[in-house]
Amino acid sequence: MSLPLEGLSAIVTGAGRGLGRAEALELARLGAAVVVNDYGQPGRDGSGAASATPAAEAAAEIRAAGGTALAHTGDVADFQQAGELVGLAVAEFGKLDILVNNAGILRDRMVFSMTEDEWDSVIRVHLKGHFNTTHFAAAHWRERSKAAGGPVYGRIVNTSSEAFLAGSAGQPNYAAAKGGIVGLTTSTALALAKYGVTANAICPRARTRMTEDVFAGFGQPADALDPLAPEHVAPLVGYLASPAAARVSGQLLVVHGGMVAIVERPRVRAQFDSKQETFTYGELDALLTPHYAERPEGETFAAAEVLGLRRG
Repeated sequence: MSLPLEGLSAIVTGAGRGLGRAEALELARLGAAVVVNDYGQPGRDGSGAASATPAAEAAAEIRAAGGTALAHTGDVADFQQAGELVGLAVAEFGKLDILVNNAGILRDRMVFSMTEDEWDSVIRVHLKGHFNTTHFAAAHWRERSKAAGGPVYGRIVNTSSEAFLAGSAGQPNYAAAKGGIVGLTTSTALALAKYGVTANAICPRARTRMTEDVFAGFGQPADALDPLAPEHVAPLVGYLASPAAARVSGQLLVVHGGMVAIVERPRVRAQFDSKQETFTYGELDALLTPHYAERPEGETFAAAEVLGLRRG
């Protein structure tokens, strides 16, 4: 019996460790040939010298299990290097079918203390990195579709976060980047639909190098799989990359510990109409102030209102 991703090729960015590594291993287990991309810097803030070791070790693990994989150590936040990554997959495997964007860094600080570099660097790796690889993959699929005279196979899985949904006080750069990734995903899904390409985003909860402090208070069971293990997230990525998910596009899904939640697009909570040509200050005060007075002081629009979930 053939595997779901047999004959397909994939790129997974940030795949030397954590979530990306688990996702690359899962795609390979399902039959895909995988380019394992990781810039290899040791610090989760993007500090330290780049290293080929994380990507090489993950690719070697796939090959040792009987799969097909090669390593790429370029920086996906660099436009040219992202193009080289997509070009490598096409050159080695004849085409690219699946793109999983996962690479990212953290530089946490409250908004009143954050430096320009801390803002720029996180937006660069997360949001620009997602755009860069998507740009070159999309161009590849568009060219293939034109040559074929119809749709081709293409899957994009982007990595967002509940930090964008629920807010994260010390991560304005990260939350903004992750929100931007959702916008990029929905736009991409619409733009590439006619070429046969789907694009979806996930909000994973997992214990990795990036989140070790966030989940420090959550113990790991001694005799069972950690509910926050990246291995709980990888199967959803495998599914979204598969032919079975051909009708799934432009979606945002929260995933962790044996749970998947499909997030609805924002809905109007309340609507107020002016009784004259345009609102006056007094009319708005009379309508909106009582509405918000019913909410606890300091409460903001949060994920709890959207899907009943809170960031782990």
